[in-house]
Amino acid sequence: MLTDSHEDIAPVPFSYWKAFVTFFKIGFFTIGGGAVMIPIIERDVVDRLHWLTREEFLDLMVVSQSAPGVFAANFAIAIGYKLAGKKGSLACALGTVLPSILIILAIALFFQQFRGNRVVENVFRGIRPAVAALIMGPIFKLSKSAGITWKTVWIPIVAVLLISLLGISPVWVIAAGIAGGICRYFVEKKKGGAE
Repeated sequence: MLTDSHEDIAPVPFSYWKAFVTFFKIGFFTIGGGAVMIPIIERDVVDRLHWLTREEFLDLMVVSQSAPGVFAANFAIAIGYKLAGKKGSLACALGTVLPSILIILAIALFFQQFRGNRVVENVFRGIRPAVAALIMGPIFKLSKSAGITWKTVWIPIVAVLLISLLGISPVWVIAAGIAGGICRYFVEKKKGGAE
């Protein structure tokens, strides 16, 4: 079912072709992987097309990151399935992965000609800082939607430190987050019952 992020703005009618083209453009012009796609997908699916609310977007993003496989494809599949079931997930997934396939084929065909080319190397050096900025932008924006406050900001910081400095698998960090959420639920339930 299509939903709206703003009550007074109607969503753009969904079509498989529009979903495919939207995700094809996102996949074609995104350099740096799935994390870089987040603000672009959010702009199109939430702000421009109004197919999802910001909360639904965040929920689908979390589920997609938790699932095994390539994040960008997982995210496209989750959004497509939410919007129009299996056919919607197929349209969004094809739109996301097809540009990568085409670009990899082009690189394979012409790699020898560009290998060691200083212009190409400098282009990619220039792209790297922009990719870092594109990843940092949605972190701050989505932290508000995730309910992160000054009291809870320590949780993602500790998670990053555990993964990057101590080499702990993200699977264990996610499992700890799930366990913490369950414990919090029962503590709040117990407090509510006592009052």
